Amino acid sequence: MLPAFAREAFAIVSHSKQRGLMSPRFLGLIGAASFTLAACAPDAPSPPNIIYMLADDLGYGELGSYGQTKIRTPNLDLLAVEGMRFTQHYAGSPVCAPSRASLMTGLHTGHSQIRDNFEVGGYPDPDELGQMPLDSGTYTIGSMLQDAGYVTGAIGKWGLGGRGTPGQPHHQGFDYFFGYLDQQLAHNYYPTHLWRNGERIDLDNEYFYPHQRFEGDDPTDLAEYENWVGNEYSLDVMADDALSFLEEHSDE
Repeated sequence: MLPAFAREAFAIVSHSKQRGLMSPRFLGLIGAASFTLAACAPDAPSPPNIIYMLADDLGYGELGSYGQTKIRTPNLDLLAVEGMRFTQHYAGSPVCAPSRASLMTGLHTGHSQIRDNFEVGGYPDPDELGQMPLDSGTYTIGSMLQDAGYVTGAIGKWGLGGRGTPGQPHHQGFDYFFGYLDQQLAHNYYPTHLWRNGERIDLDNEYFYPHQRFEGDDPTDLAEYENWVGNEYSLDVMADDALSFLEEHSDE
């Protein structure tokens, strides 16, 4: 398994089929309002199950496995010990959508169709338009791993195409997706809904706008947060779903 990395610290993966990937069993994608990927060595004696975790706004030096000592991160440190720890693992862009597009396609941002967090108007979803979608037929790392024999899943934040667009993850090389399609909605940990393979999954949360200011404008006053909490915390919901996906496909 691969360790967790910051939103803008991930492998740039070539979308060429000539990279020598052998047929692994499955790819699990998991993220803290983000997503994950995988690959395996061409001469591996047994194809492994591989999890790649891409975490938003997690700096290089914020994990114990990279020398951080103020906050304990034992579970992520264990992933690094038992898996792979990268020290030169760079982003394709400093912002969300283009960095994810680079991860998906292996393209430098200058050669990618997605070069900014462009919000989309005109697609058939007036309440959740999402960002500029990947084009139909884009060959992604998910597509490549499907060709290599993986069952692929993405769980977390997508941001590369909203409902009704060709950029939805189940159109871009992923057998399974659960999470946020519109990356702006991922700013709210208590959303009214998530998406599973194009189907809206409602959660027991009231809508609130996550970018509002506190009434007293004091972030140290815990009472200020009372109106920002719902009944279903999205990260727990997605984590449970990710574990179910891994358990379901672990023997494939």
